[in-house]
Amino acid sequence: MIAVIDYGVGNLFSLAASLKYIGAESVVTSDERTIRDSSAIILPGVGAFADAFAKLRRGGLARVIKEEAADGKPLLGICLGMQMLFERSFEYGEHEGLGLIPGEVRSIAPLTGALKVPHMGWNALDMRGHSPLYKYVSDGEYVYFVHSYSAQGCGGYVSATCSYGGAELTASAERGNVFGTQYHPEKSGAAGLKILRAFSEMA
Repeated sequence: MIAVIDYGVGNLFSLAASLKYIGAESVVTSDERTIRDSSAIILPGVGAFADAFAKLRRGGLARVIKEEAADGKPLLGICLGMQMLFERSFEYGEHEGLGLIPGEVRSIAPLTGALKVPHMGWNALDMRGHSPLYKYVSDGEYVYFVHSYSAQGCGGYVSATCSYGGAELTASAERGNVFGTQYHPEKSGAAGLKILRAFSEMA
């Protein structure tokens, strides 16, 4: 059973529908016991970092997620959920993250030249190494992004990048059992479903 964290932020319906489509058992929940009893966790998210993280912490879920990840449970952060996996974010101030992957989250605007921000739409993955998350997809497959901030300074933890405005942006990162995708697998068609399938098989 995959626990999809419900803390008032994120498009939970499409994610739950995608998991059901690939035959993965999941539950949308904010209940600590249910999360601890799950075999894997997905942390979705859209919106502003500070507000989302405050909600996660206020509900006690930040602590639960960190403890479960430390015990080796597979964890996937999506979009803002990925950004919260890092040490800190500089979105409208400086804010502490979960610290599960080294690195920080900063605006992509200084990197993208004349191209508009947010980075929105389909973009190709440039894979780095052999991530278990990409066991069913090939280098160059397209996934769907909507973001104005990205993980930076995360070096060897980057598992895929994408090119936007001449900049190389972090598309995904991982550390052990902790995975993050800046793009939305649940909005990425067949490629996204294959990525969710690979994650569900870790559960």
